[in-house]
Amino acid sequence: MTTKIRCGWCEKDDLYRDYHDNEWGKPVYDDPTLFEFLILETFQAGLSWYTVLSKRENFKKAFDNFDVEVIAKYNEEKIESLCLDTGIIRNRLKIKSAVSNAQAFIKIQKEFGSFSKYIWAFVDGKPIDNNPKSLSDVPATTPISDTLSKDLKKRGFKFVGSTVMYAHMQATGMVNDHIEDCFTRK
Repeated sequence: MTTKIRCGWCEKDDLYRDYHDNEWGKPVYDDPTLFEFLILETFQAGLSWYTVLSKRENFKKAFDNFDVEVIAKYNEEKIESLCLDTGIIRNRLKIKSAVSNAQAFIKIQKEFGSFSKYIWAFVDGKPIDNNPKSLSDVPATTPISDTLSKDLKKRGFKFVGSTVMYAHMQATGMVNDHIEDCFTRK
């Protein structure tokens, strides 16, 4: 029996391995999934991805299946109920940013026809293959994530620093940072 070689960060447990094997680094072009990852990544700011990933289903329920139109209309009462939800990360600023980010996301959809067209333009519509030999070759930010972060902030997004945006680019396959020997690399 051959053991699969994976990126070292995902060996923690089955949750991480499943995410790595089936989602991380696979190109995502549909707006609903891009929005889901954007929301999850913004909640990750300052925390581990594992913390967010382990609460993903709770986030999905709490945030109306990541429906951007619904979230954009959340009122103070809904925000307060989310602040009391022990199944998610109860950071009021991040919760409020999910609402304002949903509103900004919709504006981008209207301006560009889709959020996908907007965000993928930063990498000319195709994934960047970094071909890292090891995890130490994987950057935390790049000039592209810097530019993307600045543009999103200018458009009213919050919790979208360059590190968060690079993680988003990795998660949605805008960059391929699977290590050279990883079985999912191709």
